Amino acid sequence: MKKLQEYFLYFMFYSIIGWCYEVFLEVVVYRWGFSNRGVLFGPYCVIYGFGALILIFSLSWLMKKKIRVWKLNITPILVFLGIVVITTVVELAASYIMEATRGEWMWDYTRFAFNFQGRVALNPSIRFGIGGMIFLYILQPLFEKGVRKMPERAIQVVSAILAILLCADVIYLFLK
Repeated sequence: MKKLQEYFLYFMFYSIIGWCYEVFLEVVVYRWGFSNRGVLFGPYCVIYGFGALILIFSLSWLMKKKIRVWKLNITPILVFLGIVVITTVVELAASYIMEATRGEWMWDYTRFAFNFQGRVALNPSIRFGIGGMIFLYILQPLFEKGVRKMPERAIQVVSAILAILLCADVIYLFLK
């Protein structure tokens, strides 16, 4: 149960970071003004949380290996490529799920070269690859260390509170 609570904390942490990233792009980079970038009311984009967990579960084993070509360690290159592929597939799937459930998806990449139906594009996929490397090699080890230092009771309380908030948010979404 403790592991499940820890992974839920990771999910929420990366969902919030994803929301901050999306809002930063919209407000500071593109100067479109603020809008809630998540499908839920709260300050989180759950696609980032799901994507982070998928990356943790699918690439942790690869990160531990030392794959070499001659004397060059190519493991980070393989991890980067894995991130790009996985995040692109997750984003594509999310666009279809959102279209089926809401009638639209929340982004449009038609302005980017090498896009597929405006749902995914090379430029954002590479950005997700870079962000994924920062996440897997820097943020996740720090976050794991922080969670390990938390008392078990604190993990239980924080994850329970966040789960209640998330459930209330999901219920609100379906009732509105």
